[in-house]
Amino acid sequence: MPLLSHLEELRKRLLISVIAVLIGAIVCWIFYPQILEELLRPYCEIRASASSENAFFGQNCDLLVTDPLEPFSVRMMVAGYGGLVIAIPVILWQVWRFIAPGLYPKERRWAVPLVLLGVFLFVAGAGLAYWSIPRALDFLVSIGGPDLVSVFSPTKYLGFIVKMTVAFGVGFEFPLILVMLQLAGIVSHNTLRRGRRYAVVGVVALVAILTPSGDPLTLMILSVPMILFYELSILFGRLIERRRNRVSLDSD
Repeated sequence: MPLLSHLEELRKRLLISVIAVLIGAIVCWIFYPQILEELLRPYCEIRASASSENAFFGQNCDLLVTDPLEPFSVRMMVAGYGGLVIAIPVILWQVWRFIAPGLYPKERRWAVPLVLLGVFLFVAGAGLAYWSIPRALDFLVSIGGPDLVSVFSPTKYLGFIVKMTVAFGVGFEFPLILVMLQLAGIVSHNTLRRGRRYAVVGVVALVAILTPSGDPLTLMILSVPMILFYELSILFGRLIERRRNRVSLDSD
């Protein structure tokens, strides 16, 4: 397609993705109380397991609001990120539809499996983040010593939880992005193999930026799977090249 057609196609895919995020945000706005209850669960866990009764300020799992507008902004934040999470299948499908015209007919059969894999990877990453959040919070609370009393505000705490969960989910999409780039012919497995050393450093740096906690435990939990995914994407790229070479020989 000419350049203008590509831009028009890109605009169409972006518009559909934005609409999907907005619909998901409306759903999360409606079910905000139930979502909030789940997001508070890690905080309740570390409060219950705290070694000192004075480690946290206040009773139960309450968060301290210091701004009249904070409840509204928190609900907007949760709805926005929640909408992004719900719209992940639609976004992945639109990405695939954008690159599909440049693929061989046999490669287009990967559409549904890759989109389902992308959804699975996102859910797996978000689930891993949710599992590691109590451990990260416990590390962050205890690292300052027993003389510090923790007081969490909704914006800081929920922002930490939501951003960390989304960061893990997006991070687990890393191999899928590499596979799509190889299918589209933008990069090759040889390029990825030669850049392996730089990729490891880049992955660690990217994880340090994406994860809001910055603690070494969270850094390791997300970095190791992403490095393994990088190696798997190289293996997948080799299979793609072999299949393309076989198709070229058959056509000759």
